[in-house]
Amino acid sequence: MTQETLDPLPNRNRRRWLIDSGCLAAVGLIGLTRKSQAADGKIRVGMTPAFLHDQHSLLDEWRAFMAASLKRPVEFVQRDSYRETMDLLRLEKLDFAWICDYPYLHLKQEVKLLAIPLYQGRPYYRSYLIVRKDNSKVGSMKDLSGSVFAYADPYSNTGYLAPRYEIRQSGHDPRSFFRKTFFTWSHRKVVEAVASGLAHGGAVDSYIWETLAIVEPALPARTRVVSRSPEYGFPPFVSHRSVSRGDFQTMQQHLLGMAQTPAGQRLLGRLYLDGFTAGTPALYDGVAQMMRAFGEA
Repeated sequence: MTQETLDPLPNRNRRRWLIDSGCLAAVGLIGLTRKSQAADGKIRVGMTPAFLHDQHSLLDEWRAFMAASLKRPVEFVQRDSYRETMDLLRLEKLDFAWICDYPYLHLKQEVKLLAIPLYQGRPYYRSYLIVRKDNSKVGSMKDLSGSVFAYADPYSNTGYLAPRYEIRQSGHDPRSFFRKTFFTWSHRKVVEAVASGLAHGGAVDSYIWETLAIVEPALPARTRVVSRSPEYGFPPFVSHRSVSRGDFQTMQQHLLGMAQTPAGQRLLGRLYLDGFTAGTPALYDGVAQMMRAFGEA
């Protein structure tokens, strides 16, 4: 195991990592049991930064729609880092979750693939390398050597794994390639960091950048997409392996059938998605290959 695997975060982010990752919060959750949570019949669905922030009305509408469809009370559990949601899944405090492809592969022993969103008609997305709009000197990742770079989250594929893999493939060490790196803990904040000049460059989820270009165009307009990665399987919905077969099938049918009803179509439109497909784990083989390069799979 490499040093990078053992200590993937710079020391300056260590305290923030312990707080934001949910490691400390998880200790307090260990005493709870899944049985006590399930007693009320409520379905708990985790949401990570794969979902756009600041859309509470949309989440409320989706929760109500899901509860009516499933005929069960539903609670959306939203967290600010991928690790927090991963911890809740490991502790069986969530039944389902919308997570990134990178955490999905980390959790492959604890979760099952449920459904994959269709974005622009296909179950794929990319990592965008971005710089400020007025920065015309950067034409590729190599031009950012020695600069300040913003990562999204240490468990984000497009916001951390993919750009580091690109650097590694070019023959450089991602631990020393940049002068300074930091985590913003969301893709939107990567865009903000680059747009404001806090970082010279950043790596961001294409779905988030493209959606911001529609709902808040002034922000991504202050940035420029330098390059686009290969396609990766879109962040999936997963179920915990302890979820019953019946509940798994009911939730999967709900997601796959959203595009067939007017209410579901309206919600999908607000999410800028076209629907869901059952998909296959093979969609994430490219991410698994990058993880193996860092000794993670």
